Amino acid sequence: MHDENCLFCNIAAGNIPSKKVYEDQDIFAFHDIAPWAPIHFLIVPKAHISSMAQLTSSDTALMGKIMTLAPQLALEQGCEPYPEGGFRVVVNTGDHGMQEVQHLHVHVVGGPRPWRKG
Repeated sequence: MHDENCLFCNIAAGNIPSKKVYEDQDIFAFHDIAPWAPIHFLIVPKAHISSMAQLTSSDTALMGKIMTLAPQLALEQGCEPYPEGGFRVVVNTGDHGMQEVQHLHVHVVGGPRPWRKG
């Protein structure tokens, strides 16, 4: 399930360069091109899912994997440990939710504040 016109599908497939953070058979994580904070990367499923609104019960394991991977990658990328440190996880969904790319993506944002957004 790859959409050849989707920016994030093409990044995950290696057709568009990115600064990779993590990759396995289901997930690709890479640094945001316009970071809001010192640490800012995205986690995307390799399968094209337009947004969180299109998730079904068959995506439960995938989303669980993404959400449990987020803290591990946040620490590896330099976020300070909980509770003094931490990070933010953001999933924008739809126009009102400020989603810019129509492929489900999880922002992981952290590092010392202040941040540009949030």
